[in-house]
Amino acid sequence: MASIFERIALVFRSKANKALDKYEDPRETLDYSYQKQLELLQNVRRGVADVATSRKRVELQASKLNSEVERLQNAAQRALESNREDLAREALTRKSGLQGQLDDLQTQHAALQAEEEKLVRASSRLQAKVDAFRTRKETIKASYSAAEAQTRINEAFTGISEEMSDVGLAIQRAEDKTLQLQARASAVDELLASGALDDPTGTVKDDITRELDALASDSSVENELAAMKAQLTGGSAAARPELRAGSTAPAQPAQPVQTAQQVTDQADTADEWPQENKS
Repeated sequence: MASIFERIALVFRSKANKALDKYEDPRETLDYSYQKQLELLQNVRRGVADVATSRKRVELQASKLNSEVERLQNAAQRALESNREDLAREALTRKSGLQGQLDDLQTQHAALQAEEEKLVRASSRLQAKVDAFRTRKETIKASYSAAEAQTRINEAFTGISEEMSDVGLAIQRAEDKTLQLQARASAVDELLASGALDDPTGTVKDDITRELDALASDSSVENELAAMKAQLTGGSAAARPELRAGSTAPAQPAQPVQTAQQVTDQADTADEWPQENKS
């Protein structure tokens, strides 16, 4: 059972480590570490200030006791000059007690001064380390930002980034829909051409009707082309065989074109001709 729980704990730690590594930003981690170092430096400086305050208080107490010792010393001297040996002895006794306290304060002052100097040196070293860490932090952050930007640019160029993948998928979907619409339009055109679908905007024509219409259109084009050739050559292309390629027949003079009045006169002459013969 213990091994099962150990494996579960290992899997959980590995999953958690992978998730943290995915969402961890080195720049934020560096900024957090720098902030903690600044807090530590602030605590050291606050400790230096506290020790300096204690040292100053001891100095004040020692100065006050020193003044009291001097006063008792003078008092004992004056009492002895006044033949008051008992008062002089009492003053010297008090002076001795204050002198012991003064010696203790001087010992404390020396210890506090040494501690203060130690904290000041530690604060200076920590300040130098914090400054060096800040410089290195900014350098690492700049390098990380440049590497991140270069990676995004390369991924954009290669199309493997998430944004470019979405763009590529959108383009692919647009192309697929375009091809589908083009195929549908072609299929509808073929069905309309074959007559499988009715055109509601025009007359339905089968294959034979369309072929006849095509032949009529070709014949009209040929007739118009022949008329244009006749106008260019000054006569009908059928009445000028020399225009045909490979023709060896002698050229015949072109018949003049008769008007409608000439045709009527010729018909009247033909009707009168038999009567003259009878007479």
